[in-house]
Amino acid sequence: MDGLPQISDDMGALPDLGQMGTAGDMGGFDMPPPVSRMPAKLPKKTKAAIIVKLMAAQDVKLPLATFPEEMQVELAHQLTDLRYIDKDTLTAVVEEFLEELDSIGLSFPGGLEGALSVLEGTISGTTASKLRTNAGFSLLGDPWQRIAEVDISRLLPVLQEESVEVGAIMLSKLQVSKAAQLMSMLPGERARRVAYAVSLTSSVTPEVVQRIGLSLAAQLDAQPSQAFSDEPPERVGAILNFSSSRTREGVLEGLEETDKSFAEEVRRNIFTYANIASRIDPRDVPKLVRSIPQDQLITALAGAKGEAAQSTEFILSNISKRMAEGLREEMETIGQVTDNDAEEAMNAVVSTIRDLEATGEIFLVSGDG
Repeated sequence: MDGLPQISDDMGALPDLGQMGTAGDMGGFDMPPPVSRMPAKLPKKTKAAIIVKLMAAQDVKLPLATFPEEMQVELAHQLTDLRYIDKDTLTAVVEEFLEELDSIGLSFPGGLEGALSVLEGTISGTTASKLRTNAGFSLLGDPWQRIAEVDISRLLPVLQEESVEVGAIMLSKLQVSKAAQLMSMLPGERARRVAYAVSLTSSVTPEVVQRIGLSLAAQLDAQPSQAFSDEPPERVGAILNFSSSRTREGVLEGLEETDKSFAEEVRRNIFTYANIASRIDPRDVPKLVRSIPQDQLITALAGAKGEAAQSTEFILSNISKRMAEGLREEMETIGQVTDNDAEEAMNAVVSTIRDLEATGEIFLVSGDG
């Protein structure tokens, strides 16, 4: 056709697109790989990986460490194999995920430790210990979660007897406050060695930490469960709290002859009416007075003698002047109080103090002087 350029003649100057080779042959320009569309039906593992990636993009950290190790490995493989998905596929996966969430009526904890946490307080400690022993800690997930729940009194012997390296790893896995409390209970030289060992744990692999955790958890669970939650001095002190003064002093004298150190610990755990003046915060006295039945309070105030009379004056000095005057008048009205009535009333006051302490309403001042 006249007047039109001869395109076919100029094509010879263009490169052959079929023979251009790789992207590196195109003047340094990198061509993005083609976006492959996802298949219509995706495996559940792939859908789970998509949800995890979406949550991570929103800075939501999922507790994936609680999953079995093989599940975590499979999830990592799924994330490695995925490249791109289109918006329609992402929307479909999210909608299906939300539908499954809405359909869940009740979820149960995975593993034995989760089940025992639900049953805590409803089954005996002996039963829980047998279940853990029979199952084996290799089946229970993270052993450090179990170790973190163990009382300090049971962790301290492990920290004292195991190597300083093991002790350093254990302290590193515990909460800082709990680790600090354990460290303070160690002798000075042992505490310094364990603290230095912590500085050497940076190169310890997760596998070694896991094996140490399994060993310690099995060791702790092999210990027999304690029948009593309180220590012996606390139990004896609680009994003597509500005994008559004659019985109390007689028992303490006998204990001092048999085991003086034990007797001293028992004395520190005893709280009687006479201890009110030294172990009750003056600011808590008004709350204490309001919590005691009026007749018992007046009987105790009027019947206190000797050292116990100091607690009476302590109480009257730390309430309003008007209330103190009213109580003094009531004390004069009832007149002489028998020793038995006074003892019973003072024990009732002590019982009220113990109840207030147990509920956190008041706090006793340390009896260590």
